[in-house]
Amino acid sequence: MSRFAPPTTQVLKKFESHGDVLRRASGWSRSKVVPIHGLGANVGAVGGIVLEIVLTFSLVFVVYATAVDPKKGSIGIVAPLAIGFTVLVNHFIGVPYTGASMNPARSFGPAFATWDSTNHWIYWVGPLIGGALAGVVYEEVFLTPKTGHTPISDEF
Repeated sequence: MSRFAPPTTQVLKKFESHGDVLRRASGWSRSKVVPIHGLGANVGAVGGIVLEIVLTFSLVFVVYATAVDPKKGSIGIVAPLAIGFTVLVNHFIGVPYTGASMNPARSFGPAFATWDSTNHWIYWVGPLIGGALAGVVYEEVFLTPKTGHTPISDEF
């Protein structure tokens, strides 16, 4: 179902997670580490998860629509601009409430460096659900070949 090779995806995620941990844990930025993800005032765990689901869904959906879909043709520079603009808008919306993670690896590094895992699970559950939903919706609605109606029996 995925358009990305599973081994490649796993390797990239490991590099991303390890790189963020090493950067955050190094002496270079240890004294200035500030947790970048946390729930805002009056935002509960359920609200945080829902917002992270929506933010991640929108990002992954745009990635599918502009970079993954083979039917898109040659749109050149539009894909990175659309993806970047989506990240920008998602940050404007989400930073005051959850920090707008949209990526578990992006939340893991700061949590590891500060040894603060308060509500850290939200930044795994929300993006994983949002990304999975976006992938399934795009695959099933836009990438699945349209077939005609197949009758169950010859009587109808």
